[in-house]
Amino acid sequence: MPFSTLGLCDPLLKAVADLDYSKPTAIQKRVIPLILSGKDVIAAAQTGTGKTASFVLPLLEKLHQEHVEHTLRGKRIRALILTPTRELAVQVEASIRQYGKYLELSSMAMYGGTDIEPQKQRLIWGIDIIVATPGRLLDMAHQRALHFDELEVLVLDEADRMLDMGFIDDINKIIERLPQQRQNLLFSATISDDVRALARRTISDAVEISVSGDIASKPKIDQWLITVDKGNKSALLSHLIKEQVWTQALIFIETKHGAAKLVSQLEKRGIAAESIHGGRTQVVREQILADFKSGKIQFLVATGIAARGLDIGDLVRVVNYDLPDQVDDYIHRIGRTGRAGAAGEAISFVAKDNFRNLCAIESRLGHIIKRKEFDGFPVKKIVPLSILNYVPKNKRT
Repeated sequence: MPFSTLGLCDPLLKAVADLDYSKPTAIQKRVIPLILSGKDVIAAAQTGTGKTASFVLPLLEKLHQEHVEHTLRGKRIRALILTPTRELAVQVEASIRQYGKYLELSSMAMYGGTDIEPQKQRLIWGIDIIVATPGRLLDMAHQRALHFDELEVLVLDEADRMLDMGFIDDINKIIERLPQQRQNLLFSATISDDVRALARRTISDAVEISVSGDIASKPKIDQWLITVDKGNKSALLSHLIKEQVWTQALIFIETKHGAAKLVSQLEKRGIAAESIHGGRTQVVREQILADFKSGKIQFLVATGIAARGLDIGDLVRVVNYDLPDQVDDYIHRIGRTGRAGAAGEAISFVAKDNFRNLCAIESRLGHIIKRKEFDGFPVKKIVPLSILNYVPKNKRT
């Protein structure tokens, strides 16, 4: 099924062709026609499934069709996309500009950590689409720099992550300000009880779509792990980078302190790396991310804040230097690679203390992750072979 069968206009089809998109993904095939027909949608879609295009393309189509008849007033917007992080806001807005480059529609990313005045100035004449984090959006509303009376569409992107990050009160305050007559779209990696509760308050009579089942186990992501004692992890990472001649890796670690320490350890072994985490300013984070995308930085150490929202295109490899506590975080991390049908590699360092997390991950995947060994890195604290249905002692009946 080509994109031309989905009801998109020629300028959008041309932009999609420029990006070498050959055919729509499963989520795009199912969601785009629903959005174009005006339906409210709740969609479960993992990273790497083409989720962003599945709501951006029909949103641009709808606004474009009404553009001739619509005169946007000052401080007004026609569509609002809420995201949990600054990085994701920037990248979704960049996608809007890519897909909408042949249309006469305006967009802006709005987030905290930067001067508010330039964002307020851009709103003076009105903007078609705002991609915003909840806190900064509320600041704008409180300062009367933004009004919602012309809003037509609300998109909640990464809804589960927004709830995890404690944005529920801000989201409720925002929804209270919006017109009751609007189209609502909610996208989430997982449809948890909390997400369902949010959906019930926000959306009535929605069509629910799920295509999130197999992203973690799709064959084009080559997943493997290495068991390693904690004290040997940085030496092992350096060994892999040099011996396997890695040219690029996104390396996930749990803490800001750990990220800085690992960058220093790599540099002592002659490997240049950078780190991105919540303790760095937005300007620095954006520059580091741009340098990583361009290849100026080959190895980027990132804390969990970057797990969702980093869209790096042809990323060949992710490394779980620290195995995450939550299975969903593992899914999102490895989803940074193997995007849009490309091949990717996901490597995890697993110490004995990670055994329970490993069991949970492999249970979700439905298979054991293959293990590799490397000479020179014997393991003193052996990690047992996991049991897919492993239950911690404190939860056994």
